[in-house]
Amino acid sequence: MDITLTPDQEAFIRKAVESGRFDRVEDAVTEALLLWEEREARRAEFLASLDEAEASIERGEGIPITRESMRALAEDVKRRGRERLAAEQQREA
Repeated sequence: MDITLTPDQEAFIRKAVESGRFDRVEDAVTEALLLWEEREARRAEFLASLDEAEASIERGEGIPITRESMRALAEDVKRRGRERLAAEQQREA
C-alpha cells in the first residue's frame, strides 16, 4: 500500500522522529493507526449505547425532561452526595 502524506504531515512525523518521540516513521504511523482504531471503537460503543437508549425510549422506559425534573434530579444528586459525605465523616470519627 502506498500512502501520500501532505507536506505538513511529513514535517509533523519527521519532527516527532527527530525529537526522539518515535524511532522510525513507521512507528509514528502505527501509533496514529492505533489511536484511530481506539477512537473508532469508542464511536461504535457510543452508537450502540445510543441505539439502546432509543430502543428504551420506544419501549416507554424514558422519562420526560423538564425544568422541574432537572431540578428534582439535581436535588437528588445533592442529597445523595451529602448523605455519602456524612457517612464517610462518621466512619472517620
